Amino acid sequence: MIVIKKIVIFLIFINVFCVSTGMAQKKVINEAQDQIKSGKNLDKAVASMENLLKDSANKSNEKVWLTLYDALKLQYIQGNEKLYLKEKYDTVQLFNLTLKLFSVLEKFDSIESLPDKKGRVKLKYRERHAEFLDHIRPNLYNGGAYFTYKQKYAQAYEFFDEYLKCSDLQMFSHYKYATNDKLLPQAAYWATYCAYKEGKSKETLKHTYWALKDTAHYEYMLQYLAETYKEENDTARYVSTLTEGFKKYPTFSFFFPRLIDYYCDVEKNSAKALAVVDSALVVDSKNQVFLFAKSTILLNIGRYDECVQVCNQLIEINDTLKDAYLNAGLAYYNKALKLENNRKSKWKELKSIKSYYSKALPYFQTFRKLAPDMENRWAVPLYTIYLNLNMGKEFEEIDKILRK
Repeated sequence: MIVIKKIVIFLIFINVFCVSTGMAQKKVINEAQDQIKSGKNLDKAVASMENLLKDSANKSNEKVWLTLYDALKLQYIQGNEKLYLKEKYDTVQLFNLTLKLFSVLEKFDSIESLPDKKGRVKLKYRERHAEFLDHIRPNLYNGGAYFTYKQKYAQAYEFFDEYLKCSDLQMFSHYKYATNDKLLPQAAYWATYCAYKEGKSKETLKHTYWALKDTAHYEYMLQYLAETYKEENDTARYVSTLTEGFKKYPTFSFFFPRLIDYYCDVEKNSAKALAVVDSALVVDSKNQVFLFAKSTILLNIGRYDECVQVCNQLIEINDTLKDAYLNAGLAYYNKALKLENNRKSKWKELKSIKSYYSKALPYFQTFRKLAPDMENRWAVPLYTIYLNLNMGKEFEEIDKILRK
């Protein structure tokens, strides 16, 4: 009997607690609705509803969600009116309200989409809510553009991401954004750009499908993708993206040097590197970057005569390009060293050795004039050349420099 009495008392306590809780909740909702009717203290109405939603028991409470929506909507309308009347109002607040309205109504729609106990789905509010959100949706794009301009990339991304998300949500299927919204590619590009600026790889790659449809920024999209793939250690996609970028935009400053670096430094494949350079020179035969790259590759693989020829082409185009003189000088210098290091033919080839040093000399001297601070590049070669050509005065000067 004592146990039964305790259970009865406990049940009465629970019942009283639930009734009092329900009454308190109803009071909070009524207060918020009164604030909405008066058009005042809307911040308090929003805060009180958000506080109720923190309780998991209220997650499916229709009244709470709709009251929250009404409060936010009225805030939005009031702000919009102030802007229309050119009264003082913070535009950022209107953008943030737009984002919040989308978040609230999308969550409510997902709850409304759940089947009841009999497996039925009743969507009483979807159509009217979608219609309202479609009406204010341009502010998502405008908000993203605003925060991008302010270099607040994380905030900008939220707006563009939400703008793009609408095209996949069943809630907005009636509007067929994927077919009808011509701004989707641009929004995707800016979303990618903002994520890239924030260094967020996952977000950078999220909207690739649409972003690559924005032809106005295609080369930049490929750049962001390539750098992200490299960061993710996805070598295959990195090289593939560089290759596509180079083929479509051979003179764009990003793709060519990185493709050359990859083939030369990572794959150690000079043949592929030269193939890239030669295809670039077909597009622009006098491009100094392309010619210098070719001279460097030829120098590194020991095709010294061809290297000199390319360097001379460069010097004809730009006689102040110091590295062209360095590569040509090193080509002749290396030819001399190669013969010197062959002990069997050293004395037979003495004339050729001196000839190569003589040919290297003017290139190194010019390089020295153009780059006087780069002693580590010209001092030792000039020391060796002066020594082999018996140029005593010049040798002593270099010797002093090296001793320092």
